Amino acid sequence: MDVDQRENFPVASVLLPKALRAPIGIIYQVVRTAAHIADEGDWSASERHARLADFRAGLDAVAARRAAPVHALLFDELASVVAQYKLPLAPFYDLLTACGQEIDTRRYADRAALLDYCRHSANPLGHLMLHLLRAATPANLADAEAICTASQLIGFLLDVATDWKHGRVYLPLADLRRFGVTEAHIANGVVDEAWRALMAHEVLFVRDTLVRGAPLALRVPGRLGIELCGAVHAGLRYLERIEEADYDVFRKRPRLNVFDWSVVAARTVVMWLSRRVGAPARSFEGNL
Repeated sequence: MDVDQRENFPVASVLLPKALRAPIGIIYQVVRTAAHIADEGDWSASERHARLADFRAGLDAVAARRAAPVHALLFDELASVVAQYKLPLAPFYDLLTACGQEIDTRRYADRAALLDYCRHSANPLGHLMLHLLRAATPANLADAEAICTASQLIGFLLDVATDWKHGRVYLPLADLRRFGVTEAHIANGVVDEAWRALMAHEVLFVRDTLVRGAPLALRVPGRLGIELCGAVHAGLRYLERIEEADYDVFRKRPRLNVFDWSVVAARTVVMWLSRRVGAPARSFEGNL
């Protein structure tokens, strides 16, 4: 779980309320530390699990309001944030579960299994942000989960080739079989009709998921709501770029350039002012 690539909610933005920057920084450091344990290449799987167990003991200490046996300063700072904002610890335990999955699981049998991973690795960050904002209503949590899951899935679609080099496939194996795609497609960067059909299917699911959660951005107040609108439209723009590359994420890995960010900014403003999510045109250039 590379937190730098998989983060979904703004965690270090100048648009964040000033009062929340310090607690978010502490939460981010906790997440980074756990992710580093899971991704450390010099340790065996058993050693990583042992260190994650130590990390879990730190969380247990926060829950019990006692000194942590490891990373004492970090967990002391986390305990203060948890107490001040009445944060639930379940999201942190979920993140540890995701770290364990990252060590042991390199393939996902079906979409349900992949979404379960996202539930543990991506969604907790959205939950924690909403609790910090005192906005963790059932509707907001559900929409945050959709945005976080979709954002992580977008990262998986963009990084198919990179993840393969690390021995991982974040596409549901059931979907590969359904569309006649094999892992040889990924290994060799084959972009044929079978691959395009698979990727079109995945993009459609991710887009629907992201749009479903987008109304949250209109309920989050102030500058953070605007930034969340931008995050939604950045995700949608990445999906458009994947389509425009004819689903070739091997040789044409989509990146957003200055024009793309201008498109994202324009759509963000329209969404914020109209108070409507809307459905972005498949090609913005054709509507200028």
